[in-house]
Amino acid sequence: ASDRFNINSQLEHLQAKYVGTGHADLNRFEWAVNIQRDSYASYVGHYPILAYFSIAENESIGREHYNFMQKMLLPCGLPPEREDD
Repeated sequence: ASDRFNINSQLEHLQAKYVGTGHADLNRFEWAVNIQRDSYASYVGHYPILAYFSIAENESIGREHYNFMQKMLLPCGLPPEREDD
């Protein structure tokens, strides 16, 4: 019963439940991709922010929505090649 309140078990539970919270084996690129995708999802999900970006870039709201959705595919470019030991 005391293990339930252990901070490590709570952290592991959050990391299993929410992908963006990371884990011990998360590398820098994966972390950056999570941050970028979360940001783009927030921009698309909050209409006033989307309207702000559309005014700032002189584009329609629909075009900005489309652009953000496209950027979510590869937000940080292609992943770096892994070094296999």
